[in-house]
Amino acid sequence: MKMFSSVRSPYAPQKSLVGKTVCVTGAGGFIASHLLERLVREGANVRGLLHYNSRNDWGRAERIPADIRKSIRFTMGDILDPSQLRKALTGCDYVFHLAALISIPYSYDAPEMYVSINVQGTLNILETCRKIGIQRLVHTSTSEVYGTARYVPIDEKHPLQAQSPYSATKIGADKLVESYYNSFALPVVTVRPFNTYGPRQSARAIVPSIIAQALTRKMVAIGSTTPMRDLNYVEDTVDGFIRAAVTSKADGQVFNFGTGKDISIGDLAKKILALIGNDVTLTTDKQRIRPTKSEVMRLQCDSRKAAKILGWKPRHNLDEGLLNTIAWMRENIQHFKPTVYSK
Repeated sequence: MKMFSSVRSPYAPQKSLVGKTVCVTGAGGFIASHLLERLVREGANVRGLLHYNSRNDWGRAERIPADIRKSIRFTMGDILDPSQLRKALTGCDYVFHLAALISIPYSYDAPEMYVSINVQGTLNILETCRKIGIQRLVHTSTSEVYGTARYVPIDEKHPLQAQSPYSATKIGADKLVESYYNSFALPVVTVRPFNTYGPRQSARAIVPSIIAQALTRKMVAIGSTTPMRDLNYVEDTVDGFIRAAVTSKADGQVFNFGTGKDISIGDLAKKILALIGNDVTLTTDKQRIRPTKSEVMRLQCDSRKAAKILGWKPRHNLDEGLLNTIAWMRENIQHFKPTVYSK
């Protein structure tokens, strides 16, 4: 197994992953691409399950450095097909479940698809892991399951509130995972990243949407400026995933990953424009504004549980993470469509 060094990495290596076989579902996604890269660097035997398409398009995994990417065994498939899942996951020690439909605005248009993929797909993962036997399943949740904060910072005991079809399906998936731990003693951990951002993210998300527009236009369109978000850099989120997988005391538990600091979308946009340095005007685009009761107005993370049990803490502040993201997007702006609103 070829070992890859992490140059000036702020993250402690996890020796327990060396030589282990791991699979990441949703391998074409933004966070998944960084997780795959980190797992290879940790010395694991890495598999990636990609959603089948006739173009043989690997999504964000295409952006993984070539020397790392060639060490990953990619399989095209679908989490809605149990037979394919059994082939993909058999022999795995760890499974990281990231496959999901994630766009909130699109969930207004296609709620049935969200139920199918996020709920039934997660059930298929759980059943497969139960039948084949694994060391641990790390399930990806989201801070959106909390809805608008009833108190801040939001800890793992905060009530779950379904303010969109997307969040409802993620709550359903989380509860299925909980039930498999309680009913079948399946070794599972649920991680709830707050708003993750960084290189390779699509313009569906707020940070790359603002950056892509600011780098190419004189006007940046956003939705509501008042919602507050806790933004976590992608490499820090991935470190949380890794720690959740290898920490023995994590079984059956839920962990939040966030910085504990929130910022309004309006102030975030102003910060990004200042860092880029372009003379750009901010404007409100009505189609980007969510229904009033569906908009989550404030998310601020309490990650003390992750710090205590997993030894996790964020290593990047917001300015550092944004500058890294801006630099990457400058080099890859040809892959974005700044004039098109991406749901």
